[in-house]
Amino acid sequence: MSVRPQDGHEAMQNARWGSSLESNQAAGTRLELLLFELEGRQLYGINVFKVQEVIPFRQMTRLAGAHPLVSGIANLRGVTMPIMDLSRAIGGPAMKDPESGYIIITEYNRSVHGFLIRRMERIVNTQWDQVQSPPRATGPGAYVTAITTIDDRIVEVLDVEKVLDQVVHASTEVSPDLTARINAGDRHVLVVDDSTVARNQIRRAMEQLGIRCTLVPDGRHAIDLLEKMIAEGTDVSGHFTMVVSDIEMPEVDGYQLTTWIRSRPQLADLYVLLHSSISGVFNVDMVKRTGANKFIQKYHPDDLALAVQERIAADSPVG
Repeated sequence: MSVRPQDGHEAMQNARWGSSLESNQAAGTRLELLLFELEGRQLYGINVFKVQEVIPFRQMTRLAGAHPLVSGIANLRGVTMPIMDLSRAIGGPAMKDPESGYIIITEYNRSVHGFLIRRMERIVNTQWDQVQSPPRATGPGAYVTAITTIDDRIVEVLDVEKVLDQVVHASTEVSPDLTARINAGDRHVLVVDDSTVARNQIRRAMEQLGIRCTLVPDGRHAIDLLEKMIAEGTDVSGHFTMVVSDIEMPEVDGYQLTTWIRSRPQLADLYVLLHSSISGVFNVDMVKRTGANKFIQKYHPDDLALAVQERIAADSPVG
């Protein structure tokens, strides 16, 4: 038996989230988590939007010289993909008897990957403002972007981008022709993302364009910073060329952050670029609903550079 969390999923989410946003601008956007276990009783979760399917274990081929976290490759639904031992990838023990486990097929950053897990628990509904950032004591090496509680059990929401970065390093190199023709001047960008890997990818791309970055881990921290700047009398729209924000973040997600920005007269001209590994027409629609200026899919440094070029061109005086 296989589970396909996305069957009919986007259409239903469009209706549910769109209605929720219209009825209550302050409400958190809906989050569906796929809950599962690895080697142990700890519950983990990932966003259902990033899951294509969950299937029982399939035989795979081990490639010579493959990364130690890659258990093998398999052809699933006509796509050949690497299958990673998720337990090992987050610093746990290797999967015991993988043949009795499952494979989560995911799409992150424009590529498809499989993750070995022990058992799928279920899919649960919550909201991003019900999900908390992990305690600081977890440290920078943790593979968790958020935590929440479901039926009195703590759920660790995994930073899959950080997991994947151990095996598949996303390029952060901007094409030379773009760096040559973009005159950034004295530009500054606010980067909002709960993944340390994603924040640093964006920072490295921006630095190649001569752009300084302020990095914050979620929408709540971004709001705190912007409120402080407003209170100090800073021209925020003049200080930041743009805000580059992830969408899926704990406490205050990218949609809520954008809605908050658009509710503040002092930030009326602040340019907001939403940047997410979740693709689809839903995000394009939500860009319009929340008042964001643009949406691009993670992660390609040239796409970011082109978005910056477009913003600078629009912001530059004519003649």
